Amino acid sequence: MNAMSKTNKYQDLYFSKKITVEKALSFVKTGDHIVSALAAAEPRNMLSKLHTISEDITDVRVSTCLPILEYPYFCDPSYKNQFLMEGWFYMPAVRKMHEAGTVSYIPNHLHFAGVRRNEHRHTNMFIGTASPMDEHGYLSLSLSATYEKEIAQVADLVILEVNPKMPRTFGDTIIHISEIDYVIEADYDIPLFQSPEPNEKDRIIGRQIAELIEDGSTIQLGIGGIPNAVSAELMNKKDLGIHTEMFTDGMVDLFEAGVVTGRKKTLQPGKMVATFALGTKKLYDFINNNPGVVILNGSYVNDPYVIGQNHKMVSINTTLEIDLTGQCCSESIGHRQFSGTGGQADTAIGAQLSKGGKSFIALYSTANIRVPGSNERKTISKIVPRLTPGAVVSLSRNDVDYVVTEYGVAHLKGTSIRERVEKLIAIAHPDFREQLKREANELMIW
Repeated sequence: MNAMSKTNKYQDLYFSKKITVEKALSFVKTGDHIVSALAAAEPRNMLSKLHTISEDITDVRVSTCLPILEYPYFCDPSYKNQFLMEGWFYMPAVRKMHEAGTVSYIPNHLHFAGVRRNEHRHTNMFIGTASPMDEHGYLSLSLSATYEKEIAQVADLVILEVNPKMPRTFGDTIIHISEIDYVIEADYDIPLFQSPEPNEKDRIIGRQIAELIEDGSTIQLGIGGIPNAVSAELMNKKDLGIHTEMFTDGMVDLFEAGVVTGRKKTLQPGKMVATFALGTKKLYDFINNNPGVVILNGSYVNDPYVIGQNHKMVSINTTLEIDLTGQCCSESIGHRQFSGTGGQADTAIGAQLSKGGKSFIALYSTANIRVPGSNERKTISKIVPRLTPGAVVSLSRNDVDYVVTEYGVAHLKGTSIRERVEKLIAIAHPDFREQLKREANELMIW
């Protein structure tokens, strides 16, 4: 069979699998479990119309992560009996709808997300997005392989929205047309995620972290003011590598500045490794057809024992609240789910398994909150004697290494509780230090 006939064969197979959104939704049955691709890889056409089959079904579970857009199936409480969105990580719309009972959180470590969901509940339908098929019959799942490929391999039906605006990426995102049941052709813009500009506190924290990162380190960064500040402060470093859960705009900047080369990386030298990408058009253009970026399964990228094989691995995460013994609450405000564990424990533990590795947990020393039952606001310390009742411990005190605020760095690894109390009070806001000492004594923490 010559090249032209092979191409025609795959094109014929592709066209035989083309269907409409309405046809795809007709396959959904009462009690089904649907898994959607993550963040900017989510299939917008199917999700935006999922609620239209509400009269025909009940009790359909939709597992997803970091949903970017607000879809009626979970944002409209009138569909509460038809759909339940179960999320691995909350975004603002999901937090809001939790109160309405249309969503529920799935506790997880990211590297186990797909694996454990497969063990718990069979997937009837996987829905995602892909870049167009090449002449060999391959498409790319584009922006995420966090759990997508592993779910697609066991799902009864695999339906992808094929969009020419999705970047073509390499790694575990590659999927053959023969592995796909149906395709829906789409042409919408990819959701953009503009990370906030660092403020003065972010820059102070970023500078302190960057000073402790050595040339030749491999880094993991998240998104937000503090991670952006860290990446900006790394511009004078040499030969950094990337092994990260999320590929960000800051990493593009570091590569283009010649800071990221990957020459000293232990695993996949020269390659920038991630499990998903989210950012601006600059990022999407950068990763398109770029063999230097590989998007791999989250079960591999975020496995602490894989992460630990990188020499001088550095993990940088943020937290909402930390107690004086080192327990980090990074995903809830009291009992209310705010975000998710994600890969925080994966990467923090993995970095500490690495020879010369370091794990950083960053936070502002204070927060300004509304006083319950009034319109008044007050400033509170985010370093506390004990976590807010109901708070979720995202990172155990046994797994904390460096803690950084705008007032300094506390190195906790290997320390006693007494040492931790002293070190954490020293980087708390000065207005709260005496109060923290008193409460530590009253509670006999140290």
